[in-house]
Amino acid sequence: MTGTWRSASGRHMIELTDDQSISLLLVLGLLLVTKVRDMLDTSGITMAMIVGMVVSLLGHWTWLVILISFLIIGSTATKWRFEEKLALSMAEENEGTRGWRNVLANGAAPMAVAIAHWSTGDSSWDYLALCSCVSVACSDTLASEIGSLDMRTRSILNLKAVPPGTNGGMSPTGTVAALAGAVIIALFSVALSSTAGDQTPALMLFTIVAVIGWLGCQIDSLLGALLENEGYIGKHTVNFLATMSGAALAVLASIQFL
Repeated sequence: MTGTWRSASGRHMIELTDDQSISLLLVLGLLLVTKVRDMLDTSGITMAMIVGMVVSLLGHWTWLVILISFLIIGSTATKWRFEEKLALSMAEENEGTRGWRNVLANGAAPMAVAIAHWSTGDSSWDYLALCSCVSVACSDTLASEIGSLDMRTRSILNLKAVPPGTNGGMSPTGTVAALAGAVIIALFSVALSSTAGDQTPALMLFTIVAVIGWLGCQIDSLLGALLENEGYIGKHTVNFLATMSGAALAVLASIQFL
């Protein structure tokens, strides 16, 4: 089925498929939610619109649902015990409201997957790759926002005690939160898989997305310890590389197991 938009004169203007119509409605919903809940500043909202359009129109609207789920979960984690994190200088700037760099750091990999899907028409790995890179983003966000208040933080490189919030630091609370973030996105992935047209068995899809999400979080920590702490790259580049690693691992898993 298609939806048709017409001008006032009744002339045929644009025909949209049902999926495209849903995608546009979801993008509008995304902009509304981010504005009402004060998740993003103006630049962040603009970038979110771009990411949402690319991912949903070149991929599928269910892909955007998964991204929106991450955005809501991540924003909630950012606001959690915000005053305590602020007092310890570990809170996000602008009272937790994120800008375009944050959005692009976590949205570039999903856009790359959507563009690759649109360019090649290959659907054997794309949904798995999309879900996996979002799983990495959610896992890392929850690990950072929830684990930052755990005083039992140790370096991922040598397990020596480091201050909470240190790049490359890991804590028991953060590790569990990272797993929880990956599992949540894995559950959304399974729930939407049939609508997205994915043929991966549910248990395998859940396992791959959850495992890659958690592993990607550890990759993020390693990059933070090895490169960010040395000043070679910034946190947004670390986030981008980690989420891209999630997509790459998903493609490898697709080749190996599917």
